[in-house]
Amino acid sequence: MGRLTHITNMKPGSIPFLALLFLGMFLATTGCTQDPPDAALPAPGSTDTIRQTYTSNETLVAFVDRAAAYVNAQGTEKALAEFNNPDGSFIQGELYIYAYAFNGTTLAHPVNPEMVGKVRTDNKAIGIFVDEMGAVVRNGSGYYRFTYINPAHNNTLESKMGYGVKMDDDWWLGSGVYTGPVETN
Repeated sequence: MGRLTHITNMKPGSIPFLALLFLGMFLATTGCTQDPPDAALPAPGSTDTIRQTYTSNETLVAFVDRAAAYVNAQGTEKALAEFNNPDGSFIQGELYIYAYAFNGTTLAHPVNPEMVGKVRTDNKAIGIFVDEMGAVVRNGSGYYRFTYINPAHNNTLESKMGYGVKMDDDWWLGSGVYTGPVETN
């Protein structure tokens, strides 16, 4: 009864004003939660779909910097053993640490452990990446775009942005994020 008393004691015109206010708020918010009628949605599996996982450049750099700090704290031998460990602390989602000597020898690669100890410059596709990214990081650190197999997508060839740092005059380490299918245009 108390609630009815308040409604009946309201000033004339208050109820229509409140009703219009409520209706206006309702209409204003309904358009905010729906796609516009002419918005085309990408087909499932198309290259237009939004990536479900996204790794920022800041996250990539922080990951590589953490690996470099690990080398400085634990030493090269222990660090390379950890980087090669497929269940180690330097595999996080799509991120993993790889390490190469400036002569092209693979020092660490947890996704392709069979390549450790091999000179990658003999492989035309991968050798270009190893040589060119090595040249990018020779003066400290840097980014390099390349193509590489994505183990999370049945080893399909995808575009990848790598970031690496020079550890000393002999070797460097890095990681990368996949940015999508290789453009064939």
